[in-house]
Amino acid sequence: MEDLIRKYALKNRADYGEAQKKAVIGKVFADNPELKKDAGKVVKKAEEVIKKINQLSEEEILREMEEHEYFEKEHDDGLPELPNVDEEKGVVMRMAPFPSGMLHIGNARMAVLNDEYVKKYDGKLYLVIDDTAGSEDKKPIPEAYEEIPKDLEWLGIEIDEIIRKSDRMNIFYEYGEKFLEEGWAYVCKCNAKKLRENRKKGLECSHRKNTPKENLEEWKKMLEGYYTQGEAVVRLKTDMKHKDPAFRDRVLLRVSHVDHPMVDRDYDVWPMLEFSWAIDDHELGMTHILRGKDLMMENKMERYMWNLLGWEEPEILNHGLMNIKGITISTSKAKKNIDEGKYIGWEDPRTWSLKSLKKRGFKPEAIRNFVLSFGMSESNVTVPVKSLYTENRKIIDEEADRYFFVENPVELDIKGVNEKKVAEADLHPEFPERGFREIEVVPEDGVIKVLIEKDDFEEGKEIRLKDLLNIKIEEEGVKIVGGGIDYALDNNLPIIQWLPAEDNKKCTILMPNGNEKTGFCESNLEEDGEVIQFIRKGFVNPVDVGSEEVTCFFTHN
Repeated sequence: MEDLIRKYALKNRADYGEAQKKAVIGKVFADNPELKKDAGKVVKKAEEVIKKINQLSEEEILREMEEHEYFEKEHDDGLPELPNVDEEKGVVMRMAPFPSGMLHIGNARMAVLNDEYVKKYDGKLYLVIDDTAGSEDKKPIPEAYEEIPKDLEWLGIEIDEIIRKSDRMNIFYEYGEKFLEEGWAYVCKCNAKKLRENRKKGLECSHRKNTPKENLEEWKKMLEGYYTQGEAVVRLKTDMKHKDPAFRDRVLLRVSHVDHPMVDRDYDVWPMLEFSWAIDDHELGMTHILRGKDLMMENKMERYMWNLLGWEEPEILNHGLMNIKGITISTSKAKKNIDEGKYIGWEDPRTWSLKSLKKRGFKPEAIRNFVLSFGMSESNVTVPVKSLYTENRKIIDEEADRYFFVENPVELDIKGVNEKKVAEADLHPEFPERGFREIEVVPEDGVIKVLIEKDDFEEGKEIRLKDLLNIKIEEEGVKIVGGGIDYALDNNLPIIQWLPAEDNKKCTILMPNGNEKTGFCESNLEEDGEVIQFIRKGFVNPVDVGSEEVTCFFTHN
């Protein structure tokens, strides 16, 4: 507790010349809501610490601040220099999402790293919609073509050109024919099981010995739709005795009769990713390629084909894989659940799509900072999801106004009140200049009615209704306890949120796990689209604010 108080007292002193008790305590409670149970102890300790902090010199303040997470050091993106940058060619890079769904938090690393490097070298960045591979259970969806660029724009990614690979099929066919003419590839009609057995044993199949003329005849049949799916493929001749069985005569193109959202059924032969990228990374002029280290086979394949074609190789950089502990990401599962009506759409928080994070109130710069904190290391990293929350909290904590929300409400009748009571609650405890919101309760026959949470209700207990008054819950009723805020602090009373029993709004909060929290919030909440904090509950993004009801997406604690 003392360390937390000291951290925010230092920051408040540095920002405003003198640390203020109310602002520091507000920050401490926001960081650790559990401390509100010991509000009196927190206040007393804060008074002691703040007194000492205000006596320190500026140099001492800044030196101590360096020990804490919030201290803003000079920005360093943590990225190593790109190797072999040609001043004449500059830097040209690409990102290549497959449009089977929306971009998610895992894709953000690919997008941000490419964008950072291109900006660093004043280069060009292509968005290449990688829509040539696919199957009946995993194929492009029409809405992704429009929505992926929007998500990247929200993330701050600057795209120089958008390319659809399905528009480049004739180019892939030209090179497919060239590989067959040169004898670098052959048409194989082995079934999948036989193909795997031969590859594992290092055995050449009979089709490998066909002449280029025979292969081109089979190729023509493939293009004309003579073969059904799985009957014929084009395989690259590598070495059937290669030490890595996976590298032995890999498939370059295959027959696939799939309805495509952009080109319908115009094509029955589709390139595999390794082949299409070997061609496009050259044809589009890529100078540097970023990849996860799980794609080392793609590196080998591209380099092998570039060597056959006599092409200069772009630089390839591989980074480690990022695992975010506490969440599950699956585009195919998300799409299935959306199609079946189990999810509300790609904005459903369980998809972990960028759209869902935006809906929850995440800031794009927080996602960028989160990604850059891992740099380009080749080591795999596992990071808790709360690290993402921490980055976002750094930004939204100062922006978010505060409001009351009461879940599982219990109605209290407070006796002995003969005049209207008005609570003046700060919109933000650290920024009094923002003003306050008024919450009124009007008595009827000497009684005011308020809502508190069931968990806060306990007979014989004294509590403070934040910014209003102190009460004691007794078996025979609820009565006012005098002394105001000083009495509450001196006696270590819990300080809780509350609402008028009548003047409020129904409120539903959609949680990250898809569950809903229901309760009531202030009638003062009138605008949507800006993240707020429900005191003692966490940050939320109000997405639909009506005169009587409010719907929010939960951001995080």
